[in-house]
Amino acid sequence: MSLVKTDQFKYSKIFVIGSGFFALTLIWTFYNAYMPLILGDYIESRAIRGAIMGLDNLLAVLLIPIIGAWSDKIDTKLGNRLPFLAVGMPIAAIFFILIPFSADITLLVLLVVDIVFLFAMTIYRAPVIALMPDHTPVEKRSMANGIINFMGGVGAIVALFGLSTLYGIDRSYPFLVAGLLLLLAFFLLYFTVDRKPAYSEKIDTELEESQAYRSFFTSLKLLKQEKYRGHLLVLVAIFLYFIGYTGVEALFTVYAVEYLNMEESTAGLTLGFFSLSFVLFAIPAGLLGSKLGKAPVMLYGLLFLPIIFFIIPLLSYFNGILPINETLLLQIVLFIGGISWALVNVQAYPLVADLGGKNRIGFFTGLYYLFSMASAIVAPGVLGLLMDLFSHPALFYGASISFIVAYFFLRKGHKIITSNKHFEIPHNDVKNI
Repeated sequence: MSLVKTDQFKYSKIFVIGSGFFALTLIWTFYNAYMPLILGDYIESRAIRGAIMGLDNLLAVLLIPIIGAWSDKIDTKLGNRLPFLAVGMPIAAIFFILIPFSADITLLVLLVVDIVFLFAMTIYRAPVIALMPDHTPVEKRSMANGIINFMGGVGAIVALFGLSTLYGIDRSYPFLVAGLLLLLAFFLLYFTVDRKPAYSEKIDTELEESQAYRSFFTSLKLLKQEKYRGHLLVLVAIFLYFIGYTGVEALFTVYAVEYLNMEESTAGLTLGFFSLSFVLFAIPAGLLGSKLGKAPVMLYGLLFLPIIFFIIPLLSYFNGILPINETLLLQIVLFIGGISWALVNVQAYPLVADLGGKNRIGFFTGLYYLFSMASAIVAPGVLGLLMDLFSHPALFYGASISFIVAYFFLRKGHKIITSNKHFEIPHNDVKNI
């Protein structure tokens, strides 16, 4: 690495880039928590509301790989990432602010505003994430990624604690504040990021494997090969447990407001305890994964999560028995659930990146995002349908089942992989499960 490039790296610039991820997570977290409630003004069915909530993930699966590849190759006076930020971020901010006002007009207007907002978010999502490696030498990317994810976690906490409080005052206030924060993040990025980043690399030709994740059918064809059987089972496990997580994230406020008669702002704040504990325990979970192995720690998390989610609908039976009210008890249980989720989610991407050894990191990174986002397309609709058919507590029972089934897929897949000597697996992960 040249001295010129090293001199150009600054952690202060990484924090500014992190502001983009802060705003991105802030917007998504608040949107996932409260958009189902806004849609409830017009749509009673939880399944239909859930299906609409999966639309952003459908756009992500279809467009993010294309936009990401486009931003790798485009060359303008603003560089290759900023043009997408300059288009996507301001439009997303404006239309996010318009959501509560459009909801007061008609359902059609609300859906049009929502679709434009989702499309604008998709335009800048991949380029803003790619800014970190563009501005960071390889040996510092682990620390830089920690900063980026920390700021994303802070964004989620601000959304569920701060913006939820504003929602209780006036429904339009949090949308206005979040939209303005997104615009502020855009201006910070516009005047900070390099037009020609020192560490970005133009690649004219790529290995077939590094391109394969951009095609859903190509990826599935490769995974049919016998040597990828264990890898496929691990990816299916990720798909399954993200159904449980994404479904609860999107429909928890519906459960809390419609079933527990909780205030809308309190429902979002309560969900915030799950995100808070995840942020607090992300680093300890990572250290635990380094010591015990990524897959074993994930399996522990997948055992604890269904127990916790199964208990949640039963908390009302503890009223009068315990010296705390049901809302506080729910917040405590969700806090414990966030710890269990940290055990699972912190290990997941590093485990998948390790699956194919040093030469297939890009390929398996793409597959990780493909399977996780694909589950997010169907999860809100599927769990919403369960709520329609079997009442609101079915949300947590359905999520619990997804975690249990994912446990067995992960356990089986990892055993197959660790018994195959042709793949490079980190020493700590080669353990009996």
